[in-house]
Amino acid sequence: MASSVLIGILITFLVIILVLYLVQRLPIDGRMRQIVQLIVIVIGIISLLKYLAVF
Repeated sequence: MASSVLIGILITFLVIILVLYLVQRLPIDGRMRQIVQLIVIVIGIISLLKYLAVF
């Protein structure tokens, strides 16, 4: 049980990092890029909190 939660957290963290990297590569202006990064980070934190059984 604990190992599956740890693997889920690790995969979620890696996906967040990958999406943030891909957002950096997009040809959009800086303000829009910051908004997209903020959205990705918020969704990632909510997903990580779900794995920790907060929600």
